[in-house]
Amino acid sequence: MGDLTHVTINFDTSHLIFPTLIGAILGLLLLAIVIRDRRRILASGSYWKSIMVRSDKTRLFGALALTVLYFSLMEPIGNIWPNTGMGFLLTSIPFVALAGLLFMHDRRLSKAWPLLVVAVIVPIIVWWLFTDLFFLTLP
Repeated sequence: MGDLTHVTINFDTSHLIFPTLIGAILGLLLLAIVIRDRRRILASGSYWKSIMVRSDKTRLFGALALTVLYFSLMEPIGNIWPNTGMGFLLTSIPFVALAGLLFMHDRRLSKAWPLLVVAVIVPIIVWWLFTDLFFLTLP
């Protein structure tokens, strides 16, 4: 009877329960959508081809590359200063600045300075909110 009132938490893996559960639910929903709409999905090749022909490939693939680089660098940089959120902060500032500059049409300094100010201020505010107000650790 004593085992029913005793809870043991494995902190090495306990944080993986919720993302795994949500991932499994989303995977099942994706499978249901693919099964339900398989004919429309198979017939959509020409639509996606026309989308790719008209798309701005520099911005599309630049944003994808920046995002992959952002998430890839956050952990190693965060490991230099563990449990401080510096990985998030030091990768978010250049990510926001470069992504904003990538999508700007007029990149003169007079037009880009508000973006650069936001790229510095907003990640600092988010970092402060998570670390000091919510007591959550960031990478």
